[in-house]
Amino acid sequence: MTIYLHTRVRTTPLAWSSVATTLAARFAEGGARDGETLYGIWRSQIGRPRDELTVMTTWPDGGDAAAALAQRLAGIDGVHQQSSVVLVPTLRPLDPTPPRRQGNYAFRWFTTPQANWSEFLDLCAGAWPGFESAYDSQVIGLWRATRLPGAQETSVRSLLMTRRPDLAMWERSKIPQGGAEAEVRRKLSRRYDLCTDTVVFTTTLLTASDHADTARWT
Repeated sequence: MTIYLHTRVRTTPLAWSSVATTLAARFAEGGARDGETLYGIWRSQIGRPRDELTVMTTWPDGGDAAAALAQRLAGIDGVHQQSSVVLVPTLRPLDPTPPRRQGNYAFRWFTTPQANWSEFLDLCAGAWPGFESAYDSQVIGLWRATRLPGAQETSVRSLLMTRRPDLAMWERSKIPQGGAEAEVRRKLSRRYDLCTDTVVFTTTLLTASDHADTARWT
């Protein structure tokens, strides 16, 4: 089984771009070594520090993905610190094909009581088709954080990644128009109510293949 690693990489001031370029080059030069692939690198837009990258990578199950990524980052000028969370896919993604289109990428973390998790997933599956068709948006994935060995799991921590074409569509998707959109919002609102905590930040994709985002967001 493929696992995903979500990593926040803090850089020295204004080094985020060079760090991202070097890390992407290291993955490109090394190829998909032992199933290790670069899923994407995002830069902060709203809600995270300017000098922080969000990096997602894929790895074969059973290894120490965080340690393997640390080796990839070792020696890159400008890397200050890093922290990682190991994730497994739930409803999406169905395969590790990386996102390539530029846009507004939202990373939303949820903490959901275990007893509510099944309903949470059902609401996601029910809301996503209407969300995607109404707002020219895509749900990239919903991942579940792995449990620490020996820990009792009373809540599920999960990460939802969605793509919208721009920030204007982010705002538009919060204000339903018509009955179909209102039903989508109802399901999403119910999903939020099932959680004990949720937080979101937005980014743009540095590894996009269509065009670069050059705006000064932070």
